Amino acid sequence: MKDKQQANFQNIIFLILLAFITGLLAYILKPFFFAVFWAVLIASVFAPLYKFINKKIVNPNICAGITMMGIILCLILPVGLLIDLLIMEIIDIYQSFNSYSSNWIGTLSEALKALSKKPIFASLNLDQTFLINKSQEAFKVLTSYVFSHISEFTQNTILVVVQFAVMLYSLFFFLRDGERLVKTITENIPVDNKHLEHFINQFLTTAKASLKFTFIIGGIQGFLGGMIFYITGIERALVWGVLMFALSIVPAIGCSLIWAPAGIIMLLLGHIWQGIAILIFGLIVISSVDNLLRPVLLGRDTQMHSLLIFLSTLGGIAAMGFSGFILGPVIASLFLAGWKLFPEIYQK
Repeated sequence: MKDKQQANFQNIIFLILLAFITGLLAYILKPFFFAVFWAVLIASVFAPLYKFINKKIVNPNICAGITMMGIILCLILPVGLLIDLLIMEIIDIYQSFNSYSSNWIGTLSEALKALSKKPIFASLNLDQTFLINKSQEAFKVLTSYVFSHISEFTQNTILVVVQFAVMLYSLFFFLRDGERLVKTITENIPVDNKHLEHFINQFLTTAKASLKFTFIIGGIQGFLGGMIFYITGIERALVWGVLMFALSIVPAIGCSLIWAPAGIIMLLLGHIWQGIAILIFGLIVISSVDNLLRPVLLGRDTQMHSLLIFLSTLGGIAAMGFSGFILGPVIASLFLAGWKLFPEIYQK
């Protein structure tokens, strides 16, 4: 009896020590969480390519190196160029808007005066001074917010470079040793292998589906938005298309943050058919891409309801930043997977 109590006491001390060491390691690795997460995600997406190359070349280091070169050329380099283009153009737009802010306010004032002569707008009795002041305040807040975040991003260049280097370094080993790492985890964690494999499969399926379908939906919406902007004569149509592609990670409302104000501004400036075309095309065509394809494609793979996808994506972005558009649905998917397994474990 005494020996049993002593053994239990030693087990408790060991578990406390193990929890402390695990928490300490998690704290040390916390700055690189998103870098490692993206490495795991990209490695899982390109794992079939690695396996295909591995059939031709036996050396795993060479296979991982060739796969990484393909990832850099096909994914990382194009995305980096788009981000660089977007940042430079937004800075240019910010500077031009600030340089000619008085001209913009004057143009808006003239447009409102012209619209007030129209019978439809005259019946609304719009307060032009109020609209101009609020538009100016909203413009200043928006541009200041965007520019401050761009400045913060450019000032933390060293941190971004370190995170990127960690991601690439981790990616190499996840490509080369991914299957062995998964096998080691399943063998050493004291959880039923069937249950653990279910969680791992759910994580990879949801993460890959979120990434692939966000790129597909975002690419289609960005192309359509840039096309309608080009047809209606809006400057920097390519940049606005790329920006809509970036905002497409927010379900349902992402791209509308660009095309809806653009259509309204065109109407206020007197470009009636252009404004109507942008609003109708955005409402019927661009929004339909997200509302129809995202629940069908993403929900089919993840077995999640459209509302849960929407809320988990928004919540993930709010809580975790850019990476939250994938981590949000992943956490929701793991939550559902856990509760599906709960009755089976509870009955046992």
